Amino acid sequence: MKKVWIDAGHGGKDPGAVGNGLQEKVIALTVSLGVKQRLEDEYEGVQVHLSRSTDVFLELDERTDAANKAGADLLVSIHCNAGGGAGGFESFRYTNASAASRSLQNVLHTEIMAALKPFGVIDRGQKAANLHMCRESKMPAVLTENLFIDVASDAVKLKRQEVIDALIAGHVAGIAKYLGLKRKEGKPMTKERDINVVSSWAAPAWEAATKDGLFDGSRPGAPFTREEAAAVLLRMEKNILEKLKAK
Repeated sequence: MKKVWIDAGHGGKDPGAVGNGLQEKVIALTVSLGVKQRLEDEYEGVQVHLSRSTDVFLELDERTDAANKAGADLLVSIHCNAGGGAGGFESFRYTNASAASRSLQNVLHTEIMAALKPFGVIDRGQKAANLHMCRESKMPAVLTENLFIDVASDAVKLKRQEVIDALIAGHVAGIAKYLGLKRKEGKPMTKERDINVVSSWAAPAWEAATKDGLFDGSRPGAPFTREEAAAVLLRMEKNILEKLKAK
């Protein structure tokens, strides 16, 4: 049984990067939970442990101590970036990383970028830095920076469920390839999204839009047609006019 440790960056009182209506801690947790679910559901002989499965704060040494104690075969710390100009995806290993960590980074980075290719995400490359999560982990360890919260073009992507799904799929594919995991019989490569369930990152906006009468509250994950967009724009115009009249 292979043990995978997934570390969702930040959490609780530490939101991480914040911008464009997004919080790093929320995206990191969403991707981490998705990676755990897909790896365990689709592959044989793997057990995924999480630093956190809810919105709680943990010190860095608590995270690496737990991973080391568990005897994990690899660690991936999941984050989003900030302050990067044009944005994009990048991955990090420790400056004096082992050959195993270098191999993990290469496979993971390649698979994530392949999954993100349809969305035009910039590849910022594989990098090395003196990061706690990579330095203090006794197993091969990589930290991923999954787009930039404060770059408008990246933020738009991070608000799309299909991009979140691609990030999850890329992490899963990279981990499975590195560990040589065998796919369970009869399991598809991807899962269809339940269009009747709202994504966690979009829940507040969906609730507000429904309350304002822009949507009827059903099928939050369904595709959006131009005729539906026209209807929503008319409803928005009506709402604005009514609010102006009320002043």
